[in-house]
Amino acid sequence: MKQKITVIKVGGKIVEEKESLDNLLDRFASIEGNRILIHGGGRSATRIAEALGIESRMVNGRRITDSDTLKVVTMVYGGLVNKNIVAGLQARNVNALGLTGADCNVIRAHKRTSEDIDWGFVGDVDSADGAMLAKLINEGIVPIMAPLTHDGNGNLLNTNADTIAAETAKALAPHFDVTLTYCFEHPGVMRNPDDPTSLIARIDSDSYKALLADGTISGGMIPKIDNAFNALEGGVSRVIITRADAIDGNSGTHIVA
Repeated sequence: MKQKITVIKVGGKIVEEKESLDNLLDRFASIEGNRILIHGGGRSATRIAEALGIESRMVNGRRITDSDTLKVVTMVYGGLVNKNIVAGLQARNVNALGLTGADCNVIRAHKRTSEDIDWGFVGDVDSADGAMLAKLINEGIVPIMAPLTHDGNGNLLNTNADTIAAETAKALAPHFDVTLTYCFEHPGVMRNPDDPTSLIARIDSDSYKALLADGTISGGMIPKIDNAFNALEGGVSRVIITRADAIDGNSGTHIVA
């Protein structure tokens, strides 16, 4: 019987503000058994880029990453945000290790190509090394993964954190019974974000199509749920979308195959 592991992906807003970060780290530290945390940090990257006189250009919520922007996101994601999380977890007796995809070659990607948009140094994942991550985890180490990958040719690549979470969870599926939890500021997928009683408790492929058609699900939620179904198809046992203060798996929206 496989050991269980919880893969938590948390958005930048939660890890960039002290109160919400402390709350998240308290809850993450209390999770029993194996765990991994994947984080964002886009708001901090935008703020620091602006202070440095570097324009942030976004398309459908995705950051175009030229060489100057790559330096900023590397500093922010791999440095400032990642190490604040690691230090906070060490204070909670969690033996955390901060990683980018380049560290131990855990996530390799290629530079995104498009006829319409020059994305710059944005990466699409080719492979994740679940065996290496499992080796670290079995040694009692808790990986904290920044949304950066590499191409094997010396280039770092800015990569969507939701995708990294899904690919990491899939890579771990041969080694563990994996629960993937996407955390953000709402209780889950909502029919009306202003109505806390409008939580959609369960989404399967048929209901997802209907929710897309009527516009209930749109924008940044679409790639999140696409990644969720991709993870399930890749062997992940459970995918949940919920608030960062509800990562025990007992609430939120459950995505089912």
